[in-house]
Amino acid sequence: MDKYLQKAKVLIEALPYIQKFNRKIIVVKYGGSAMSSGELQKNVIEDVTLLKLVGFKPVIVHGGGREISRWVEKVGMEPAFVNGLRVTDEETMEIAEMVLNKVNKSLVQKVQELGVKAVGISGKDGGLLEVEKKYSDGKDIGFVGEIKKVNAKVIYDLLEKDFLPIIAPIGLDKEFQTYNINADDAACAIAKEMYAEKLAFLTDIEGVYRYPDDKDTFLPKITVKEAEALMKEGLIGGGMMPKLKSCIEAMKGGVRRVHILDGRIPHCILLEIFTDKGIGTAIVSQND
Repeated sequence: MDKYLQKAKVLIEALPYIQKFNRKIIVVKYGGSAMSSGELQKNVIEDVTLLKLVGFKPVIVHGGGREISRWVEKVGMEPAFVNGLRVTDEETMEIAEMVLNKVNKSLVQKVQELGVKAVGISGKDGGLLEVEKKYSDGKDIGFVGEIKKVNAKVIYDLLEKDFLPIIAPIGLDKEFQTYNINADDAACAIAKEMYAEKLAFLTDIEGVYRYPDDKDTFLPKITVKEAEALMKEGLIGGGMMPKLKSCIEAMKGGVRRVHILDGRIPHCILLEIFTDKGIGTAIVSQND
C-alpha cells in the first residue's frame, strides 16, 4: 500500500505544474550524452511524449555532433573545430545533413512507437530557418550558418494539427545554399520566436555552479542578472559559457524560463518540470 500511496503523492505533486503549463510551448534541445545510448534516448523520448499527452506543446530541436564526427572519421577525414564550432566544408556538410536527417527520422520513429504523432523536419522545410554565413572571430569555418530569421508558422501549423515537431538544425541562406547550424543556437532562436514558456537544454553537466570546482556551490535557480554577473567575474568557463549566453539571450528574447539539465540522468525533464525541488539549474527573470 505504501508503494501505491507514494505513486499518488508523485501525481499530486505534478498536478499544479500540469495545470500551469497546459497548452504552453516547451522547446527541448536534445543532444550530448543523452543521445549516446539507447536507454537514455528512450528516457528522453518518454519524457517529451508524456509532456505532449498531458497537454503541453513540446518541440524537439536535436543535435548529432558525435554521430557526425563518427561518420567524418569513417570516410577518412579529421573533424575540426574552431571555438567549439565545427569547420564544415562541402563534404562535411553533406555528411552532416545525412546524419542529422537519419537522427531526425529515428526520433520520429521512437515518438510514434509511444502512440504520439510526430513530424521530423529540418530548418530547410517551409523556410523555417533562414541563415547567413557565420564566422568565428573572423575565421571562415565553411558552411556554418547564423540564424537571421525563423518562420515559426510551419511549427505552429504542426502543433495545431496535434503533431510533435522534431527539428534538425540545418538551414538555407537567401541563395538557397545549405548550412549546418549549432543546435543550441537553433533551439534558442526557435524558442524566442515562439515566446516559449520553457526552453530546456539537455547537457553533459548537472547545471551551473558558482565555483565550478566546488560541488557545494550548485545553483538550482539564478536570475539573468546573476548569470551575467557570474560570466563577468570569470566564474563560468569551458562549454558552459556559450550555453549560458544562449540561455540569457533566450530569456531576453521572451522565453519565460530556461532550464539547464543533465541529460545523463534518467527522466531529467520530468524531474525538473513536475517536481517542487527539480534537479537542474533554472534561469529566471528578476521577478519570477
